[in-house]
Amino acid sequence: MALSPPVPEPAVPVAPRRWLRVHHETRYDYAATVELAHHLACLQPRDTAWQQVRGWSLSIDPVPDEWQAQPDTQPWPPLQHSRDPWGNGRLAFSLSRVHGSLRVVSRFEAGLSPREPLALDDSPDWAGVAAGLRYHQGLTNGEAVEFSLGTPLAPRDPRLADYARASFTPGRGLMAAAVELMHRIHADFRYRPASTEVSTSAPQALALRQGVCQDFAHVLIGGLRSLGLAARYVSGYLLTHPPEGQPRLVGADASHAWAEVWCPQLGWCPLDPTNDQVPGLDHVTLAWGRDYADVAPLRGVIRGGGRAAPHVAVTVEPLEEGGETP
Repeated sequence: MALSPPVPEPAVPVAPRRWLRVHHETRYDYAATVELAHHLACLQPRDTAWQQVRGWSLSIDPVPDEWQAQPDTQPWPPLQHSRDPWGNGRLAFSLSRVHGSLRVVSRFEAGLSPREPLALDDSPDWAGVAAGLRYHQGLTNGEAVEFSLGTPLAPRDPRLADYARASFTPGRGLMAAAVELMHRIHADFRYRPASTEVSTSAPQALALRQGVCQDFAHVLIGGLRSLGLAARYVSGYLLTHPPEGQPRLVGADASHAWAEVWCPQLGWCPLDPTNDQVPGLDHVTLAWGRDYADVAPLRGVIRGGGRAAPHVAVTVEPLEEGGETP
């Protein structure tokens, strides 16, 4: 069954330069039957000033209890759809019938526009920005302050501070230092799937010097926070480009993650340490939060099931100019 709720309009009208089609499937094949399950999905892509979303739908099999009496054309059950403190759409659903598998599929198209270039030479002194994020009377950066505080996966930690401080020298501009830290993480860490868990923290990843995109992002976020700066975790998708002459690897990718650092003059500035680049027209934003735990695509509590690892398949492919399917 698939339901398609209305998606909020973007805050600023956009003229997309590129349209991408996203297909994200998560499947659990349980070792034993599940008698009861409660799940929370964070799979609704965000409309932003640089991203326009259209045609989003979510399919769930088996059909959740709350949806059984509702045809596909009905809106989301109001008590099941909500938004978290950062504006991400969430859907809670339950399965009270015995089942041996779960399949959740998200589909949508995203129109992407270029974001403002990072002003590396004009950003303010990083230490002054950090001082402005400390709690004081008349504080005006409340949202940013929240993202300067440590979390279990991206804490404030002296080891992270020591690692980041090599880039954040006295008097240096915030964005120039943040971009250098991104370059260093990319150079110092090895991308190695299955070498960490979703519960791996930034200090643990720092010690291992390896991990996946989640770990790269957490180390960058934790390093910034450990110096008193604000950074947030962004989940999404990445359009990958194969070597010249080879076909696109459709369906071979997983969900992606990067970070955004807060600058008073520039707002939230994206950095992708896994790919050592500033996210642009290849990055599709799904959600953002303090760390991965805030925006896990799918989580739940089940009775039964035994051990079962999720099988995730993501396809991100371009549409023809104007948004038509090739």
